[in-house]
Amino acid sequence: MTSPSVAPTMEPLSARIPSDLYLWLAQLQVDGAATNSDKLRVLLAELKRQHDGTLDYVAAHAWARGLLSRIHENLVRAESRLGRQSEVLNLLLDHLTSMLALVVSQAPRQDEEITAFEDALVRRSFALCETLLRQGATPQAAAFDPAVVRRHAGETIEMLRQLQVLKGTRDV
Repeated sequence: MTSPSVAPTMEPLSARIPSDLYLWLAQLQVDGAATNSDKLRVLLAELKRQHDGTLDYVAAHAWARGLLSRIHENLVRAESRLGRQSEVLNLLLDHLTSMLALVVSQAPRQDEEITAFEDALVRRSFALCETLLRQGATPQAAAFDPAVVRRHAGETIEMLRQLQVLKGTRDV
């Protein structure tokens, strides 16, 4: 392993890949990479950061956003074509991106780190639940299918009612 002050040497890499992968790589847009060699360097460096668990939350968020970019683009096309927007779907994708970034950026090893990770993930999960419940509380959710949230919220709402009954008899 080289020290941070010494620039790593460049080593040649030769590989035979199927033509469909080659065409995909040639057409792939990678920030900061114009040639296939540049793209491989960038993609391998990203893979190494993921493998080593060295992505911080901001970098992991950018990575997760990149993973979901195609669905975002398709969603924008659908919204344009249909002339309406799905706030529900956009909020779900935002929460999913953030949750994925949180998970990818964490490598808890010590007890305090594990409990902080658990707390952050549960907090993010409840934020998602609150978002969906807020949409369900409106007469029609801002979604492509206005009934989608209410259709799937029944068991959760029943559990909230049971929790409220329990809370009335003792602290929960």
